[in-house]
Amino acid sequence: MSEHQSPSLPAYTQEAQFADASSTHIAQFWQQRSEGIAKSFDSTKLYWVKFTHPQHTKALVIVNGRIESAWKYQELFHDLFQQGYDIYSYDHRGQGLSGRLTDDPQIGHINEFNDYVLDMEHMVELFDLDKYPTRHLVAHSMGGTIATRYIETHPQHPFTAMALSAPMFGIHLPWYLRPVAALISQLLTAFNPKPVYAPGHQAYYPKPFEANPLSQCLPRYQWFRQLYENKPELKLGGPSTRWVWQSLMAAKQSIQLTRQIKIPLLLMQAGEEAIVSNAAQIKFIKKLARTNHKCGFTIIHGARHELLFEQDQYRNQALDTLLSFFNQHSQ
Repeated sequence: MSEHQSPSLPAYTQEAQFADASSTHIAQFWQQRSEGIAKSFDSTKLYWVKFTHPQHTKALVIVNGRIESAWKYQELFHDLFQQGYDIYSYDHRGQGLSGRLTDDPQIGHINEFNDYVLDMEHMVELFDLDKYPTRHLVAHSMGGTIATRYIETHPQHPFTAMALSAPMFGIHLPWYLRPVAALISQLLTAFNPKPVYAPGHQAYYPKPFEANPLSQCLPRYQWFRQLYENKPELKLGGPSTRWVWQSLMAAKQSIQLTRQIKIPLLLMQAGEEAIVSNAAQIKFIKKLARTNHKCGFTIIHGARHELLFEQDQYRNQALDTLLSFFNQHSQ
């Protein structure tokens, strides 16, 4: 427990108190953020946010997933700050409060997947983590691919350990599409000079809770959707054909280059996954284990994709696993 956590609060926010907490002490915590805009290598504007305390000696960089924003992570930032971490995060190009890349701001697009990696390099340098003896990295879904490619291509990175929540090392697809998805998306991109939605995708649409593949936690899911209604500039729809092509290529590279990951790595998998490929995650961790003996793998059975926004029985387990792993690998 952090020295400035109220002893009356549980270790993490719980569902029964979520509605009250999100409008009281989590909202108050969010108001204490430092935030700003940084220009990346090509002058694309990136929104960033941080929470610091003079007595904290641990830093945590959180890399979110597709369609997400740091604004969505208020509860998680709060809960991990209470564990003694200074929190650093940012919005990826093309989403959240960062600069959009297409005439239609609803299309989730990227020119080259490596642009995300270069953005992360820029933000990590901006955050200036050298003063912390312990520097950890948490990344979710698409953020897991970005963070993995960053670690693989930046041997001088500052991190001492990393944890991946349902990382995107492949996309959940019907068996008959898996071998040809990258080629099809590449061909569709070639035929369309302007970014267009990948087949089956559209502008932002808040799926009803009963039909959503992300979380089984009603209050957290409703809060996230209401946030996007209250702050519509956060909304992002489906991906472009180029995003699919580039992301599938980056996911493949992540698995190919596991030998470059030298720090302890934890992979947490959602048992009821319907967004990314669990088979690809297993392929990744098996390959990593050959050259990195400080890696861990945990299945959160029964959980959907968003492990850190799930029902308490799954979220608590994910947070316990993550913090225990980090405690084992602190400086």
